[in-house]
Amino acid sequence: MLQFRKMKYYSTNENAPLAGLCDAVIRGLAPDRGLYMPERIEPLGTDFFEHIQDMPFQEIAYIVAQAFFGEDIEATALRQIVCDTLSFDVPCVEVADNIYSLELFHGPTLAFKDVGARFMARLLQHFIRQERKEEIKVLVATSGDTGSAVANGFLGVDGIHVYVLYPAGKVSKIQESQFTTLGKNITAIEVNGTFDDCQALVKAAFMDEELNRRLNLTSANSINVARFLPQAFYYFNAYAQMKRMRKADNLVICVPSGNFGNITAGLFAQQMGLPIKSFIAANNANDVFYQYLQTGDYKPKPSKQTIANAMDVGNPSNFARILDLYSNSWETIKKHITGATYTDNQIREAIKKCYGQTGYILDPHGACAYRALTEKLKPHEVGIFLETAHPAKFKEVVDDILKTNIEIPERLATFIKGKKQSLTMNVDFQALKFLLLNV
Repeated sequence: MLQFRKMKYYSTNENAPLAGLCDAVIRGLAPDRGLYMPERIEPLGTDFFEHIQDMPFQEIAYIVAQAFFGEDIEATALRQIVCDTLSFDVPCVEVADNIYSLELFHGPTLAFKDVGARFMARLLQHFIRQERKEEIKVLVATSGDTGSAVANGFLGVDGIHVYVLYPAGKVSKIQESQFTTLGKNITAIEVNGTFDDCQALVKAAFMDEELNRRLNLTSANSINVARFLPQAFYYFNAYAQMKRMRKADNLVICVPSGNFGNITAGLFAQQMGLPIKSFIAANNANDVFYQYLQTGDYKPKPSKQTIANAMDVGNPSNFARILDLYSNSWETIKKHITGATYTDNQIREAIKKCYGQTGYILDPHGACAYRALTEKLKPHEVGIFLETAHPAKFKEVVDDILKTNIEIPERLATFIKGKKQSLTMNVDFQALKFLLLNV
């Protein structure tokens, strides 16, 4: 049995007290506006990696979860949280020679964020039962799939109310239906602005003294350690699958990247010993990180609307974690991550080409990652791209490109039939504050 010391979490801005897991999760953002980071990354032993191919996904994830949370949560409770979270498979599917899709869309909302959102919901419920009685208000900004994953992950959870802020007209109708038709403890707020505006409103709420004095606020965006860290689980599971196929040498993983929580979880996995050769961050036209890799200068800018809308982020929050992980060294970051960026037309070309050559249907986000692998993978390497959402969630876009009629899974069809329930507001923090205090 692996033994771990109780984990503390520090702020990337280095001007806040260390926090325990419960406080870090419930705060979401550190008091100095930094993001919480675990004070150490526990390496997993060689025995784990030698036998990982013989373990089921839930067992792999439990061992990884122990390294992060093992001294803060009793073993039986942690195992139950992991098992409840991972009630679905995450298969690696061969798409082309030496290129595999890690299909992350088999969860309840058909998107990769089901893993982090479901884990966080169960972890918060654990803390409420064990340590806190007051209602917690969860704020989340979404450019697409985060809202649906968080809303469904927390739906009906006692002691928690979720507020989903989303940019009006900038998420797909199917995505919107997944968090605006639920009711109960889920409130959807349609903001007349961009995702960056929504994210700024959420961050402002955490910095407001009165709100934090009167309410228990937390975020379920990838700024929260309980949302992004569990996403490391499926990187280990992907490696286990590739070992079973004898394809685990020289692995390159390509991640469609918006707010960079997903790839950051992969980088943590690598630091824990997972033998990944390198990562590729695939961007759409929002290429702030790609430009950073080229120049060493990080220049946030307003987000651009694209057909890969979940990646429409002009100032990725988790960039701060990547900087911290590699001690602010541009040279070190470049050794671990390369970049790619694609226009809408290039994304359309990738979807069309992949379908024509392989019969595999990509969603617009996975298409960025698939194209990057086809262009950058070397002959001796094996590539895995993260297919982060079911293509039916972007049915109008994909059908228009391929001239198909993608079947909508029953889970999605049920959401579409629901009645929209949402509030509307302008980009106005005082309006949000009033709402949080009175709704």
